[in-house]
Amino acid sequence: MLKEILLEIGQFSDAQMALFEKFTTKKTLNKNDILLKEGEICTSAFYVLSGSFFQFQTGEITDNIIDLHLQKEWMFNHVSLIDQSPSKTAIKAFTKSEVIELSLSNLHNLIAKSQVFMQLGRIFNQPKNRIYLFDNSLNPTQKYNYIKEAKPLISQIFPIKMIASYLKITPETLSRVRANH
Repeated sequence: MLKEILLEIGQFSDAQMALFEKFTTKKTLNKNDILLKEGEICTSAFYVLSGSFFQFQTGEITDNIIDLHLQKEWMFNHVSLIDQSPSKTAIKAFTKSEVIELSLSNLHNLIAKSQVFMQLGRIFNQPKNRIYLFDNSLNPTQKYNYIKEAKPLISQIFPIKMIASYLKITPETLSRVRANH
């Protein structure tokens, strides 16, 4: 499994893959377990081996979904991890899940051992989906089509209300968009 994860990022020898395994931790989380609390500093990136997660901000009336994470993707709070500042969002397991944790300090240790691990920097390019969604003036149909292409399993795992919150549209609008597909 770790070989598959690393090959998605770049080229690594067997010895480098073994080193990566030594510096990462596998964790199992139950549904509703919190991986990152609001106000905590994000110090790790997590690769989702199985299950699903959502990143959210607590709202006065309802939670605001910031991101939805599926199997075979990296997740973290980008601003908190890069700036080492308190997270304005929480990351919570939507289903029973397994992740591989790579702490920032262990990433630095890996890079110190071999410059080939600089390739792991590609992990931090993840926010491009959100940036595309919200930096372009997309109508609800375009938003839904984009997210279906970027994360095809999203509508099979998360309820309409959560997907709508993520896309910043009402659940009723999302239902109409889906009915026209």
